[in-house]
Amino acid sequence: MKEIIAIIGWVVGIQGALGVAGRNFGDGPWGLLHKWWEIPTGGYIALAVVGLAMAVWGERTKKRA
Repeated sequence: MKEIIAIIGWVVGIQGALGVAGRNFGDGPWGLLHKWWEIPTGGYIALAVVGLAMAVWGERTKKRA
């Protein structure tokens, strides 16, 4: 289960980072989420932070086992 949480965390974190990077350096957000929902920049930042936290937590618990 922890491996799944880590993978989901990496995906969510990458999508959040792509959204922020696309808004700051491109014409619009990059990644897949902007195709389904209109997310503000703060939402992308929150997704990146939550995804990173999930990924770090999942990776740390995998190393302990």
